[in-house]
Amino acid sequence: MTKLWALLCFVAAVLFAASPVVFPGFAGFAPEQFPVVIEEPPVQPAGYAFAIWGLIYAWLIVGTGFGLLRRADDPDWQPMRKPLLASLAIGITWIPAAQLSPLLAVVLIWGMLATALAALFRVGDTDRWLQQAPVAIYAGWLSAAACVGTGVVIGGYGWLAPTPAALLCLLVAVGIAVTAQYRLHRAPEYGITVIWALIAVIVANAAPLNAAVSGLAVLGILIILGLRGTDTE
Repeated sequence: MTKLWALLCFVAAVLFAASPVVFPGFAGFAPEQFPVVIEEPPVQPAGYAFAIWGLIYAWLIVGTGFGLLRRADDPDWQPMRKPLLASLAIGITWIPAAQLSPLLAVVLIWGMLATALAALFRVGDTDRWLQQAPVAIYAGWLSAAACVGTGVVIGGYGWLAPTPAALLCLLVAVGIAVTAQYRLHRAPEYGITVIWALIAVIVANAAPLNAAVSGLAVLGILIILGLRGTDTE
């Protein structure tokens, strides 16, 4: 059974990476998908930040492929495989769900995040750059992306004005990141990935300047960096 879980994780990583090709045309939620049209939600990072998906896809494939070929029976790898598989399985369906319904997409991405964090907390101590690192950047980006998507939906449905929606969801993102990074005491790749997203939020809100959103993103970066001293590796 251990080899089967290793195989399923690798296949899921490949299918997850292939999903943008199988379901083309998605470039984020369109303003027309919401009752309140917001052309540039302040919670949304600058577009370049989403290029990190290429790194995530590639690293997950390499990591799960190595796990299949060289660590299929290794007990150090086994605990993280089931939650990682669950997260990737949800992720395979995410793009078509997002094209169909932003609300459904938000529900799914929180499921992806919960299971990705479960996998990250269960990664073993061996093969750091092939076992821990890809899961860490995946979970780190999802920590930001789940909150960003929620902020876009909250503003798009008029439940809060765009800036308060952004502030609320950035607070949640920073809270998740700080809690996870502190409790992990390792996997700095997780916090670095969240910082990548926060920097892109600052860039997106630079012109015209949204001081509240940019200031909160800066504060979040400083807090995450301050936790680095608690990491054991």
